[in-house]
Amino acid sequence: MVLEEIETSLIMWFSYALIPCLLVDGATVLPAPQNLSVQSTNMKHVLTWSPVIVPEEIVHYSVEYQGEYESLYMSHIWIPSSWCSPTQEPECDITDDITATVPYSLRVRATLGSLTSAWSTLKHPFNRNSTILTPPGMEITKDGFHLVIKLEDLGPQFEFFVAYWKREPGAKEHVKMVRRGGIPVHLETMEPGAAHCVKVRTFVKAIGRHSAFSKTECVKVQGETLPLALALFSFVGFMLILVVVPLSIWKMGRLLQHSCCPVVMLPDTLKITSSPQKLISCRREEVEACVVAGLSSEELLRAWI
Repeated sequence: MVLEEIETSLIMWFSYALIPCLLVDGATVLPAPQNLSVQSTNMKHVLTWSPVIVPEEIVHYSVEYQGEYESLYMSHIWIPSSWCSPTQEPECDITDDITATVPYSLRVRATLGSLTSAWSTLKHPFNRNSTILTPPGMEITKDGFHLVIKLEDLGPQFEFFVAYWKREPGAKEHVKMVRRGGIPVHLETMEPGAAHCVKVRTFVKAIGRHSAFSKTECVKVQGETLPLALALFSFVGFMLILVVVPLSIWKMGRLLQHSCCPVVMLPDTLKITSSPQKLISCRREEVEACVVAGLSSEELLRAWI
C-alpha cells in the first residue's frame, strides 16, 4: 500500500516537472486551441474554441482573419480581430470584422508569457450568408383604438415586414415595411369588437435572405364605438352650438348697428307735424304778405305800371 502511494507521488512529480521543461524548449510546445467553430445568429458572429488549460496560469488568445481578397492575392497577410487580440476568453465576437458576404478564413493561437502555440485555422471558411435568421420579438399594444407594434432592434442591417389583418372570413392582409426596430409604429385604427392580428418577419438586404414569420398575435378592442355618456355630451354640445352661434351673431350685429348708426332724438321744434305741401303753401303766403306790407304807394304804382 505504501509502495503504491510512493509510485503515484513519483508519477505526479515527474509530470509536473516535465511540463515546464517542455514549455521552455519552444513555443510550439504550448498546445494550440482546438475545435474552432462559428456560431452565427441574426448577423451576430462568434468564433469559439476549446480553451488551452495550463495549471495556475492565464492563457491569452489572438484571433486573425483573411477576407476573400487577402486569401487570393495576399495570402501571407492576416488581419488581427478588432476586439479579440488578445483575449482571455475562449471566444471572439467577429461581427465587426465580417463586413462582406464572402468567405473568411479565421485562425487562433494561444500565448503564455513569451510562449506561443501554433495557429489553429477554421476548417471551412465562414460566410455570413449562412447566418441563422430568427423572427424578431414584438410587442403589440392598444392606444385607444390604434394598433401599435414595437419590434426588437436587431441592428441597422435588418428590415421588417409586418403583416396585419382583421380576423374575419375573407379579410385582406396588409403588409407594412418597418426600416428599424426599437420604436413604436402605428399600423391601423381598429374596429371595436373585432380582433386584429399581426405577424412579422425580418429581411437582410446584405445577404438577400429573410426569416420565417413570427407566431401570430391578436388583440381585440371591447365596447361600443362611443360610450353613451360621450355620445350624449356630443349631442348636447352640438345643439348648444346651433343655438348660441346664431344668437351671438344677431347680438353682435345689433351692437355694431347702434355703434355705427346711433338713433338721435330731435327736439319738438324740429319735428314736422304737417304735410310738406301744406307747409310750403303757408310759407309762400307769409312771404307775399310781408312783401306787400313793406312797399310804399309810389313803389306800388310803379309796380302796377
